[in-house]
Amino acid sequence: QIKESATLTRDVLEQHFNDLKGTLKKLLDERLLSLLQEVDVIEQESIKPLDECQKLIEHGVSTADELLREGESAVDGDVGQENEKLCNFTKKALHIQLDSLPEVPSLVDVPCLSAQLDDCLLTILKNQIFRHGTVASRPPVQLEEFVEKPGGILVRWCKVDEDFIAQDYRLQCRKSSASHFEDVYVGSETEFIVLHIDPNVDYQFRVCARGDGRQEWSPWSVAQIGRTTLVPHEWTTGLEGYSLSSRRNIALRNDSQSCGVLYSKAPTYFCGQTLTFRQTVGQPDRRDSLGVCVEQRNGYDSLQRDKAVCISTNGAVFVNGKEMTNQLPAVTSGSTVTFDMEVVQLGPCSNEGGNFKLRVTISSNNREVVFDWVLDQCCGSLYFGCSFSYPGWKVLVF
Repeated sequence: QIKESATLTRDVLEQHFNDLKGTLKKLLDERLLSLLQEVDVIEQESIKPLDECQKLIEHGVSTADELLREGESAVDGDVGQENEKLCNFTKKALHIQLDSLPEVPSLVDVPCLSAQLDDCLLTILKNQIFRHGTVASRPPVQLEEFVEKPGGILVRWCKVDEDFIAQDYRLQCRKSSASHFEDVYVGSETEFIVLHIDPNVDYQFRVCARGDGRQEWSPWSVAQIGRTTLVPHEWTTGLEGYSLSSRRNIALRNDSQSCGVLYSKAPTYFCGQTLTFRQTVGQPDRRDSLGVCVEQRNGYDSLQRDKAVCISTNGAVFVNGKEMTNQLPAVTSGSTVTFDMEVVQLGPCSNEGGNFKLRVTISSNNREVVFDWVLDQCCGSLYFGCSFSYPGWKVLVF
């Protein structure tokens, strides 16, 4: 592990600094090009009026030189031509202004380009470069526990550096056959249920943290393998009033007038596990229900019946069809309702049945009720179900 992590760290450092070199060279080249273009613009804008002034002066000198040659020719000609040439020369001379010049900018107004460069950038870069990057012998956070869930894994992690103050955590996951990790959670909690996990398949997990007030993430924890042997919870297909997601773990109450209880595909809830429903709410009705039951029964429009325990969307709790005195808060959008059960056996359990008691804990919106559910038969596993009178309800089960 030490040699492998050291080799990986060297590769990461070399790649990072090579990328920095390339980026820094690109930025310097872009800045140089920008400054050179600025010089070109100033040169072109400043030289234009001087060029125009020079052309005017050269034109005036050329005109004066031509007039001088004409005057010399008029003086040197014979008498008849001389009078005519002198007359033309005089007329021409009167129309040409030889005693004026275009305004020439003073020397102080003429730009003189220069580049101002100092070493402060090098000083700043030097200070930043020598503080850039750290090498840690141990990440400040490590994976602590994996708990199997139906079609998922509950991942817990903890800090191992007490001096490190964590602001956020970042959990990543990949199938062991995959080449890249993917983010599955970013937040302040120290546990997360990763869903859509295929049973009996190895997955690798790693976690890192971000210090309070910092932007960069800490080094990754040592990657660990987790797996679940529990098949995912699924709703049964074919009930007219409900539409299911592709993985059949989400049920949506549709606009159909048909009503009834939507059950799980199989009795996949076992005592000792936690069954969780997360919902988006629609219009509530007192006959709505979320819960577990011993068996599927057609012909009912609610789990508020015998051999079932459930919670209504208004928070009422029903055991074998009877409403309890204790009540939970009404179900809200995005909240979770959880069922936990443990076995308390009263009498002998045989093939003919016997007294069988389950201790049930139902939690919703940070409140819970605990009661004993007495059955006349042994139940190693249970179905779960839901029923809603109005459309718009959506339930994820895990």
